Amino acid sequence: MRKIYLGLLVAFVTLFTSCQFTENIYINEDGSGKVSFNMDGAELMDMMGDEMSKGEEVAIDSVMSFKEMFAAERDSISKLSAEQQAELKSLEPFSMHMVMNSGEKKMNMDIFADFESVDELQDMFKAMNAAGKMDKSRKSQAGNPLSSLGSDGTTTTNYSFKNNVFKRTVAIVDQAKMDSLQQNLGQAKMMFAASNYTLKYHFPRKIKSVSLENAVISEDGKSFTAELNFMEYIQNPKMLDVEVELEK
Repeated sequence: MRKIYLGLLVAFVTLFTSCQFTENIYINEDGSGKVSFNMDGAELMDMMGDEMSKGEEVAIDSVMSFKEMFAAERDSISKLSAEQQAELKSLEPFSMHMVMNSGEKKMNMDIFADFESVDELQDMFKAMNAAGKMDKSRKSQAGNPLSSLGSDGTTTTNYSFKNNVFKRTVAIVDQAKMDSLQQNLGQAKMMFAASNYTLKYHFPRKIKSVSLENAVISEDGKSFTAELNFMEYIQNPKMLDVEVELEK
């Protein structure tokens, strides 16, 4: 089961086509909360239909922590380089809920973790990029959407929650590398153009203001949703910079 999980994770991250990505953050009054990164690969599953039908029907609905998976594979992991081991370790705080049904053409993955403070939020892109690197046979990062988003040293994503204001800020740290990634997307451009990236942020009190023009605030006023095309995000990662002020 663990090998199936890892194999599906790699396939999801590196071979996706027209997947929908959602970044969820739930913040409690004391600043603790939960962060999750969801990928809906129903369209990918539909494309793989003929290939999937060649084997037995696959049906999975299970939750497992990365720490447990890596502990079970510790002998193999010990043979990796120090850099590769560090990349895998960045995933240890996360657990994964995988739902996959080849007969119903369903594929959904939710990777999540709890945090004690918003300041502790790990960069989800960095963690997912590490997952993509588990595929040793890949000779380039072209198929990994998250490396193209700058999670491989081109940007950093920072979160803060101070003085009643929440901020998500992307900083471009290597513009030349970012430009190179954007110019060498090749056929991946079509994949990204058919995908969306969505923010869903939930707060303990009502929202007074949110900086994103396309943000839709919920009926109870405590959460918002904002969506944009994945390709637009790749071209300008700062498009999802956001500042949210809560009511006191």
